[in-house]
Amino acid sequence: MTCPACQPPSPCPKPPVGAAWGPFPDVTAVRVPLRLPARIPLRQILCLLPLALVIVVAVRHWSVLVEGFGHLATAEWPWLLAAVAATCLTWVAAAVTRQGALVERLPKRRLLATQFAAGAANHLLPTGLGASAVNLRFMTVCGVPLARSSAALALYLLAESVARVGLLLTLLLVFPHALRIGTLLPDGAIGPLLVGVGAIVCAAVLLLLLVRKLRTAVLSFLRTALGEARSVHTRPARALALWGGSLAFPALQAAGLVAVGLALGLPVPPTHMVVAYLAATVAVALIPTPGGIGSVEAALIVALVAAGGPVALATAVVLGYRIITVWLPLLPGALTLGALVRLKVI
Repeated sequence: MTCPACQPPSPCPKPPVGAAWGPFPDVTAVRVPLRLPARIPLRQILCLLPLALVIVVAVRHWSVLVEGFGHLATAEWPWLLAAVAATCLTWVAAAVTRQGALVERLPKRRLLATQFAAGAANHLLPTGLGASAVNLRFMTVCGVPLARSSAALALYLLAESVARVGLLLTLLLVFPHALRIGTLLPDGAIGPLLVGVGAIVCAAVLLLLLVRKLRTAVLSFLRTALGEARSVHTRPARALALWGGSLAFPALQAAGLVAVGLALGLPVPPTHMVVAYLAATVAVALIPTPGGIGSVEAALIVALVAAGGPVALATAVVLGYRIITVWLPLLPGALTLGALVRLKVI
């Protein structure tokens, strides 16, 4: 018989799960949710980015906006409404041309909305990059492979450039005295300009010859682009949309400038204003500024002065024209761009 004091202590009984032990609850029955900091989706940031860029660009060009609206306040409103109508039709022409550059049928309403949004993107990013990126993304979302989307984009840019330059050359042949070319370029500037263009072309050719991977990629893209162009031109409806839209787009843009010129009483014939617009946009196409803001205005003023317009009135016409074609559609275009990103259309 052992002494009770020498016996080992009996183990403590375990309480049932969830029961309280003394005054303290069983911590195993309490679950504290772990809260992580909320993550902002990238798509929401992309939706707000166009609006932020619009605010930045507007603040930087606030004086231009004020002066442009001041000139429009004294203009003849019927001609201004004609300029607004011509601007709206440019988005339709762009949509027709985009469809003409691709064999697959694209959804019409989304295609038109994308062109409106692409116009805003084009004014917020270096010339051509914004619209090209938006349209490339749109075609990819519609199921067109990236190689063929890029080929369709290149075909659109080529057709639009050929149509714009061809229209300019045709009008210069018909109206040879529409512009005083001597006032557009300073004396002795043609030689250095040609030398610079030749140097760029030679550098590009040399780079293709030396870099094998680049040469392979370029040749592959050219094969795809030529195949896409051949497929488009085997369909008369697509070819008509491609080249008809490519001619209509710069013609409508020039018509908008003519309407603003008539609204403000610019003493330049309408055909000469068309020539001035085409010459200015062709000359400024290689300047990588956002939407041509700044460079287009300067080139248009110089071209209208070369066509015979007074400097002050030509400046007023250009500012009014850019208000209608750039600044008025910029905010709704940016909102449309954000909505298309949110809806995953692009």
